[in-house]
Amino acid sequence: MNDQSDSSLKTSFHQKQEQELNNSTNSTRSADSIKTTRGADSVNSTRSADSIKTTRDADSVKSTHGAEPVKSARGADSVNSTRSADSIKTTRDADSVKSTRGVGSLLKRFISYYKPYRGLFIADLFFALIQALTAIAFPYLIRYLINEVFVMSDLSLIGSILTRTAILMFVLYVVEAVATYFVSSWGHILGARIESDMRRDLFMHMERLSFSFFDKTSTGYMVSRLISDLSDITELAHHGPENVLLSFVQVIGALSILSTIHIPMTLILFFFTTLMLVVTASYRRRMNSVFMDNRRKIAEVNAIVQDSLSGIRTVQSFGSEDIELEKFHDGNEAFYESKSRMYKVMGRFFTINKFSEGMLYLTTLIAGGIFIIKGTLLPGDVIAYVLYINTFLQPIRRIIMFSEQVRKGMTGFERMIEVLDTEPDVQDLPGAVDAGEFEGEIVFDNVSFTYGDDMVLHNLSFKIEEGKTVALVGPSGVGKTTVCSLIPRFYDVTEGSIRIDGRDVREMTLKSLRRNIAVVQQDVYLFNSSLRDNISYGDWHASEEDIRKAADAANIDDFIMSLPDGYDTVAGERGVRLSGGERQRISIARAFLRNPPILILDEATSSLDNISERIVQEALSKLSEGRTTLVIAHRLSTIRNADEILVLAEHGIAERGSHDELMEKEGLYATLYRSQFDQPA
Repeated sequence: MNDQSDSSLKTSFHQKQEQELNNSTNSTRSADSIKTTRGADSVNSTRSADSIKTTRDADSVKSTHGAEPVKSARGADSVNSTRSADSIKTTRDADSVKSTRGVGSLLKRFISYYKPYRGLFIADLFFALIQALTAIAFPYLIRYLINEVFVMSDLSLIGSILTRTAILMFVLYVVEAVATYFVSSWGHILGARIESDMRRDLFMHMERLSFSFFDKTSTGYMVSRLISDLSDITELAHHGPENVLLSFVQVIGALSILSTIHIPMTLILFFFTTLMLVVTASYRRRMNSVFMDNRRKIAEVNAIVQDSLSGIRTVQSFGSEDIELEKFHDGNEAFYESKSRMYKVMGRFFTINKFSEGMLYLTTLIAGGIFIIKGTLLPGDVIAYVLYINTFLQPIRRIIMFSEQVRKGMTGFERMIEVLDTEPDVQDLPGAVDAGEFEGEIVFDNVSFTYGDDMVLHNLSFKIEEGKTVALVGPSGVGKTTVCSLIPRFYDVTEGSIRIDGRDVREMTLKSLRRNIAVVQQDVYLFNSSLRDNISYGDWHASEEDIRKAADAANIDDFIMSLPDGYDTVAGERGVRLSGGERQRISIARAFLRNPPILILDEATSSLDNISERIVQEALSKLSEGRTTLVIAHRLSTIRNADEILVLAEHGIAERGSHDELMEKEGLYATLYRSQFDQPA
């Protein structure tokens, strides 16, 4: 029995180690690999259709507009490197985070997740109680047989009583098996349901957070909250109440029974059990610190791998495989050394634990033998004490594991609450109303915008008439992209106002405002799903015919139909299987399908070659017809036909007018234009 318990404890530690490493690996993976699934039928039935649509709309906005509209885009490798570093930092911070909220407040919010499953929770505790009571009953029945039955002089009575006792024990074993099955299966299902609810709440809240939050927070940080932290919470949600009840009932029940047999022997057993608990718990704390270092090291290895593979094209183009291998080797060796230390500490822990258990059995036998010699204890009583040792050891193991579950689970829960308590900087104001259908007139009235400590825009004023095309040009960093981000309220203005059709955009609900706007960016985001699903982000419920029409208008239908899988072709992570021009035309098809009155083109062709640019520009021209269009252009040749061109400089609008008017002025625009074509002044 002792060897089996020790083996069970080792297995528990190894399973926990593997789970932690898997969680760490998952938390460093990019959230971009999550596949979208078309159709409301595939969504969990507990979620309403409205919440599904809201989430999809939020994804559509995010995927179309990007997470960093104010700052200039950095190279993919740089971004991945930064995120990897953030991921490492996040893992380290996670290990050292300390509670800043009251324990009572956290506990109250934690318990609230049990309410929808109150019946299942009570049933789980009931069957856990049955487990504890049967565990206590078996040693007592064995003591009864040895002390009372096997010493009877009438052998016929022994057989009769033994048969009845055996039947009773068989029934108890069956009851224990049923209780074990319920606790092991439905108890874990209860934890999984609570985890699912927490993950749903956290993800829905993440979808509501403003761009400013994602500007400062890495993807790895958020994925860590959704995966590894919630896995820790699940273990606490299931095993926490159950372990407390089992440990309490088994310890109190066993002590109560043993106290009726022999109080001095019971006190000796209790003293050495308590001493063993203190020694094991203190050593477990040392083991935890080594284990956390191991977790940090594997997170760093994962970050190195992710960073290297994400930038594999850069690595191979510079022939830097040896450099990457050296970085990986350093991280991998550090992980190996950390794991070696962990196994050495684990070996000492199991050695001390096994030795302590042996000494507990030995002490019980020696003390029991002394009391038998004195005539105050029977042999059956000593056997009962030996059997009850395991009843004591099980709660000790549970208490040790439970303390770790509470520490990690409540830390993870607090980290989740930190995100849930983060209020979006941009949200519907009280009294916000549905925007309805826009006509398309846009007015900037003395708009100022501050990003951190930097004044990006100052008292900017201009008007875009309904159905007109206005282009924004100027040097990098003067706030062109910021202007585009303020219209759909990805950020709120610091001063002044933005009005559409005479109404302040802050008086409208975000959902209705963004429903009227489509943005086509330079950096197009495609999900790792079918081309059909990627286009239908413009209107998730669009018919196949409407999707084909939108693709045809974007000059991409013929290309898609030429593919072996047609519209079922998977785009790959971030659309990696498509060229830049093809990704851009998919984005334009989204905008066609959305059919908005306001269109924002944020350097939509600046990264394309000349042939792709002409094809995309043709699609954009068709898309702009009859819509109010705001264009940010790096290649000034693409905006020659704009109704008006606004030239932004550091202190606001430096020039405005048509292409011909601005060329005649021989100002900043003419200088920028000629610099692109090497034309003399």
